Amino acid sequence: MSSFSPFDLLPGTCRALREMGIDTPTPIQERAIPPLLEGRDVVGQARTGSGKTLAFGIPLLEMIEPENHWAQALVLVPTRELAAQVAQVLEHLGRADGVRVVRIVGGVSAGPQEQALRRGAQVVVGAPGRVLDLMRKGTLKLDRLVYMVLDEADEMLDRGFAPDVQRILAGTPAPKDRQTAMFSATLPAWVQSVASKHLHQPVQVAIDTRPEDRPKIEHVALEVDSTRRMEALREILDHQEGPAIVFGRTKHGVRKLGRQLSGFGYRVAILQGNMSQNARDREMASFRSGQAPILVATNVAARGLDVDGVEVVVNYELPETAELLTHRVGRTGRMGRAGRAVTLLTETDRDRWRQFERDLSVRIPRQAWRARESRPGASRPRSRAL
Repeated sequence: MSSFSPFDLLPGTCRALREMGIDTPTPIQERAIPPLLEGRDVVGQARTGSGKTLAFGIPLLEMIEPENHWAQALVLVPTRELAAQVAQVLEHLGRADGVRVVRIVGGVSAGPQEQALRRGAQVVVGAPGRVLDLMRKGTLKLDRLVYMVLDEADEMLDRGFAPDVQRILAGTPAPKDRQTAMFSATLPAWVQSVASKHLHQPVQVAIDTRPEDRPKIEHVALEVDSTRRMEALREILDHQEGPAIVFGRTKHGVRKLGRQLSGFGYRVAILQGNMSQNARDREMASFRSGQAPILVATNVAARGLDVDGVEVVVNYELPETAELLTHRVGRTGRMGRAGRAVTLLTETDRDRWRQFERDLSVRIPRQAWRARESRPGASRPRSRAL
C-alpha cells in the first residue's frame, strides 16, 4: 500500500500525518488499521520500531467524538517514558479535530492530571498504577469507554502489572461492548491465553516474526573477564559515533555505572525507576538532544522507547529474560535502519545466555574480547565531554 488514502481518514488525521512526514503505511499499519476501523478487536505482533503506535492510534482517533468530554479511549503502557511518547503522537494526530489527550503517570503530582480530567479529556494514556489510583478516587471514570489499548501487552499482562491491569479492565465495559487492541513485539502463548478473556473475537495480525524478517542488527556477544567489563565497555563507547544505550540490571547498579562513566569523562544520561518524573524527563531530553549521547538505563528503557539513530545497544549486564533481551536490542535498528548490539558475557552468564539462545531459536556470534591498542592520531571519541 503506497498511501493512507484507502483508509478514508479524517482530514485532520491526514494533515497531521503529512506534518509528521509520514505518507506510506508500514506493514503492521496496513494490516491492523482496516479491522480496527471496522470495530474489530486486534492482537498485533510486530518488531520494535515498526509503527505500532500509529497502527492503534489512527483508528483510535477516528472513533473519538470530540463533542463528548468523557474518557472514550484508554491506552495502558508499562513506563512513563512510553506514556509521554504515545501521548505526544496522539495529541498531534487529534489536535485539528479538537481531541484532548491527558497523560496519567506517577512520579509527579496527581493534581494537574485530575484537573485535566475534570476539564474533559477524550483520550487517556497512562501507566497502570496512577490510572488505578485515579479510578479509585472517582476522578477517572471508564464506564463509557469505547476503545482500549494494551501497548507492550506481554509486559502488561505479566505478573508485575497484571493485578492492576485486571482491576482497570474490570472498571470498563464488557469486552463485547468495547473495542480492544493489544500490541507487542513479543507475544508468548501464555499472553494469548490470558488475552482471550479480555477480547471479543480478535483478529490476529503478525508481521516480521520470521527470522529472515528481523531488523538488520549486528549482534555479537563478547566474552570478557568480570574484572575487565568496564574496560570493554569504554572501548565500545570510544569507537561509536552515534547515540548509545547501555543497559544495566538494577537501579543502584545503573546509578553507579552512570557515575563511573561520567567520572571517565563521558557525557551520560541516566534512567531508572526511582527517579522523579521531572528528573527522568530531563535525562531523556538530554539524550534525545545529543547533549548526552550515552543513556545508561535499566529495563525501563527497553520497552517502546523511540530515539532516532541509536547506533549501538550494549548489554553491560544480562536481563532477566530472553524477551527483555529482544526489547533491549530493539532500541537500535529501527524503521528499517541498520543497528548494532553488543552483549558482554562474564563467566557467570554463560548458562543463562545459552538458555536465551534456545528461547529465541537463534545463535548469536561469540568472541573473546581483547583490548585494542590506542592508535596514534585517532579522533577524539564523540561520547566524551568536550
